[in-house]
Amino acid sequence: MPTIKKGTQSFYIGEDEKNPEAEIGYTFSENGDIVVDHTVVSEKLQGQGIAGKLVERVVDLARQEQTKIIPECSYAEKKLTETPEYQDVLKQA
Repeated sequence: MPTIKKGTQSFYIGEDEKNPEAEIGYTFSENGDIVVDHTVVSEKLQGQGIAGKLVERVVDLARQEQTKIIPECSYAEKKLTETPEYQDVLKQA
């Protein structure tokens, strides 16, 4: 499994945060919730569970910060909704 690095409002895989091979990006809402806006995995890394690992890192961050996640990205929304262990950090609409 490639190393996941923490960037500026993202977790990513690759040498450079500006040109990642995989990335989950987020911003913060006015009340401090984490808003996941995109998840991208290059063709080279697809099929290895990388996107799920990226979501896991954002879940860990939300727990550390004691905040919730608002998934605007369809992949993150599906993963968070379908994973029972993540319900504690999923912001309910």
